Amino acid sequence: MSGKPLPREFFQRDALQLAHDLLGCTLVHASPEGLTAGIIVETEAYRGPADAAAHTYRGKRTARTAAMYGPAGHAYIYLIYGMYECLNVVGGDIDNPEAVLIRALEPVSGVELMAQRRRVDMTKPRALRQLCSGPGKLTQAMGITRAEHYGIDLCGNVLYVTPGRIIAEAQIATTPRINIDYAGEWRDLPWRYIVKDSPYLSRPWRGA
Repeated sequence: MSGKPLPREFFQRDALQLAHDLLGCTLVHASPEGLTAGIIVETEAYRGPADAAAHTYRGKRTARTAAMYGPAGHAYIYLIYGMYECLNVVGGDIDNPEAVLIRALEPVSGVELMAQRRRVDMTKPRALRQLCSGPGKLTQAMGITRAEHYGIDLCGNVLYVTPGRIIAEAQIATTPRINIDYAGEWRDLPWRYIVKDSPYLSRPWRGA
């Protein structure tokens, strides 16, 4: 896959700005089985101790959240529902635990390998669109796991982010984040960023 990993400085920013700027970038995994890659089309920002939806709300610091307190540009991966692993990109500064959840990708390389990992029949309608249309789907398709990639440096050469496609500002929309009803008033903040006309989103954009 062409393109060098983005430098550390790219990730050293507020989670809202990082969630916006990751749209159009390419997530790449160079695994022993082969290379897979996808254009990032959906993200969510989590802003640390002040954000009731964040795992680090009120400064919570555990073995699970340790990666979020480290340098920007590393992977924070967690398990939901006891079965789905979710990839987050750490942003901000050390000890300022902000992160961006990668929610959906447009597959661009290694599609056959992605389908094998997800056991998807690519002859079916909409199969390509649904291959990475959710945080649990994309980690499975890309072969990303907590065991292998928790805390990995995303500026390296195994799991990394490269410049990808320029997304016009008019093509970017924001919505409330998904499945965070527990967060009270924080659930309504428009901190989910999408390429609004992309068919690869976890949930279609319905307009303003």
